[in-house]
Amino acid sequence: MAAKTKILVAERSPVSQTVLHSMLSNWGFDVIVASDGLEVCALLEAEAGPRLAILDSKIPAIDAVEICRRVRSMNRLDYLMLLTEKSSFEELEAGIDAGADDYITRPFDWQELRVRLQVGRRVVKLQERLVRAREELYDQATRDGLTGLWNRLAIFQTLDSELARASRGGASLAIVMADIDHFKQINDTYGHLAGDAVLREAARRMSAILRKYDSIGRYGGEEFLIVIPGGQLADSLAVAERLRQAVGNEPYMLFDANCRTTASFGLAWNDCPDSTDANRLLREADSALYSAKRHGRNRVEVFDSASTALAS
Repeated sequence: MAAKTKILVAERSPVSQTVLHSMLSNWGFDVIVASDGLEVCALLEAEAGPRLAILDSKIPAIDAVEICRRVRSMNRLDYLMLLTEKSSFEELEAGIDAGADDYITRPFDWQELRVRLQVGRRVVKLQERLVRAREELYDQATRDGLTGLWNRLAIFQTLDSELARASRGGASLAIVMADIDHFKQINDTYGHLAGDAVLREAARRMSAILRKYDSIGRYGGEEFLIVIPGGQLADSLAVAERLRQAVGNEPYMLFDANCRTTASFGLAWNDCPDSTDANRLLREADSALYSAKRHGRNRVEVFDSASTALAS
């Protein structure tokens, strides 16, 4: 059974409010009532609030014109209908200019109101479909198709944004390059589908232990890039070590076998708040990663200013 469309009724007259509530409920709407503009704004601003509203033009506390203006300033897609007096042309013009979508004048014809609301409901549903389509396109453009992580372009954009933020706030930032150890052997032994499964699971494990303000993306192949804003070097190193343990501590359940794998990590730390050189950080993290590979894999190493790597 399809969910009912929520509709907000803001009517200053209790009698009219009761009549509207009854009529709209009979028409299949989920009716929410409000008695003043403050309550209207709170309901419309709520994440799961109604997207369709009938607003008495003279609702107290905050008038309907100001409500429309506030809703449009938030780029909300609500369908707003004004309920006005027949002679209130200036008020009606102000409401439409402020962002109202439609109006109906007292005394109104019930059938006319029903038709107008059917149009409003269709517009709201169309807007919702357009938003979902836009979100899907955004995901396709920014997400890696295999792992669901940010893709290379998106994680680079995140790195640039975090570097700029760190520079403005005088903060530090670390990045970590991760590479699955002996990944070619996994593909050769178990097949490429199994290799894909390992990449997906490794990505899931690393994502699960990151903090909400950290970011991870697929750099390419079996390599990942993690952006860790704020904190001291020791804090970033602790995050990288948790990533290493997450990847390698438990076996991977493949189609008809289990396998164990590990990953190597190279960390570069930007302790110069004025620096926004992403390429330098990437080169340093890459150098630290190759040092971890040379020194036995399954380890975290940190790039220092003298181009030496310090084992964790």
